[in-house]
Amino acid sequence: MPERAIDFGKFGARGIKGSDAVARKLDELADGIVTPVTVKRGLMARLHYLTRTDHSRRAARDAGLTVTDRTLQAWLEGKRRPSSANLERIDAAYRQVRRHNVARHLLRRLNAAGGTRVEIHPLNQSQVPRPLQRLVGYRTMNVRRWDRIVDAWAAGDVQGLDDEWTTDVLPDLGSQWGQYEYVTNIGFAA
Repeated sequence: MPERAIDFGKFGARGIKGSDAVARKLDELADGIVTPVTVKRGLMARLHYLTRTDHSRRAARDAGLTVTDRTLQAWLEGKRRPSSANLERIDAAYRQVRRHNVARHLLRRLNAAGGTRVEIHPLNQSQVPRPLQRLVGYRTMNVRRWDRIVDAWAAGDVQGLDDEWTTDVLPDLGSQWGQYEYVTNIGFAA
């Protein structure tokens, strides 16, 4: 595919994949529990979110939180503390269940009024030698089709999200769309 970065960062450019920046921004829009899982308040909030209903318990099990009901009850009552591996599983399960729960609402917000305006901040070339730097400016565009992007994000499909962003959205920038495969930031509000 023309314009795709093959050896990004070879001359000192810094940035992240645009699809990773989109995933971060979607996570921000999904809000959720801000307190870290390592703090008792954050742990309890996540456990309550994951055990509130039978549906959320099933979703937590599907997301990888496979402990017995007895252990889960001991955690909720504060009689035992999860190991660091279980804390990671709890946090990962929370993020996956939260993404699934808010995806439909987020999709409605992003597609409202003909789409959402997106700001693309180009990659950082401050460490690239002057003769090798290229002129890459700040861009804005209106993304009208969020369905597959949000579906891939909600499913945790990193490659699918990258494919959707890179092949469906970026080409709308024109012939130089490959210069925006890696960015410092992508911003949008819905």
